[in-house]
Amino acid sequence: MSDLQAYIRKRKQSDPDFAVDYETGYQQFRIGVMLKLAREDAGLTQEEVAKKLNTKKSAISRIENHAEDIRLSTLEKYARAFGKTLKLELQETPEV
Repeated sequence: MSDLQAYIRKRKQSDPDFAVDYETGYQQFRIGVMLKLAREDAGLTQEEVAKKLNTKKSAISRIENHAEDIRLSTLEKYARAFGKTLKLELQETPEV
């Protein structure tokens, strides 16, 4: 276990607010990274995706960098912009 993982685990145990905020922030970060990687794998720029979605490049940047409160319909449109479908899955939350 890394020092960072040990710190996060200890902090979660001692600070319930940190635990909730950490999980929420981590999930939002992961969504943004997944969207960016999918766009890059499709060989598209943010500007090209923006044109497909009839929006601005800055909106795509916000989606990829600040994925909080993103609508499911927006995620579906984003995926369709490069020929993908959105798949949602519920999983057990692993403890860190």
